[in-house]
Amino acid sequence: MKNVVIISATPRKGGNSEILAQKFAEGAIAAANRVHIFYVRDINLKFCTGCLYCQSHGKCVLNDGMNGLYDTIQQADVIVLATPVYYYSVSGQLKTFLDRLNPLYARNNAFKDFYLLASAAEDGNATMDGAVTAVQGFVDCFEGTAIKGVIRGTGVTDAGDINKTKFPALAYEMGRNV
Repeated sequence: MKNVVIISATPRKGGNSEILAQKFAEGAIAAANRVHIFYVRDINLKFCTGCLYCQSHGKCVLNDGMNGLYDTIQQADVIVLATPVYYYSVSGQLKTFLDRLNPLYARNNAFKDFYLLASAAEDGNATMDGAVTAVQGFVDCFEGTAIKGVIRGTGVTDAGDINKTKFPALAYEMGRNV
């Protein structure tokens, strides 16, 4: 059994990337894994100030929802990042969330596997390249971690459009096979 943490970084409740996150969670649960889902829109997320307080204290000086998440994220075997793609990269919400994981650099990190679930209105796999690069840049900062899978949910604009595609089934199977 693995500890799976899913971060849904869409501001749109019921959006396409959130649907992918839910399907991944269903698959992971079906395979008897422990799953925690966090919605960035519910965290009252503030921007990192770059003060580096976290490096000597293992938590952030800012008083928002992040300090309550660090232990759960640190203990994850698998971290799943679900994001809409805006201007060929991850959402600003996800980028800010990743910046705020800076306290984990000072801790002994147990997680190893990352997955990216992304959705975009534009067609074509290249639409997702910037998002993959952004996540890879974060993952590369942690020794022993790797992106194990990416779903490039392209061609979906309106909330729920992704349900008319193969991508939710792919997310479910990916979750079952973590």
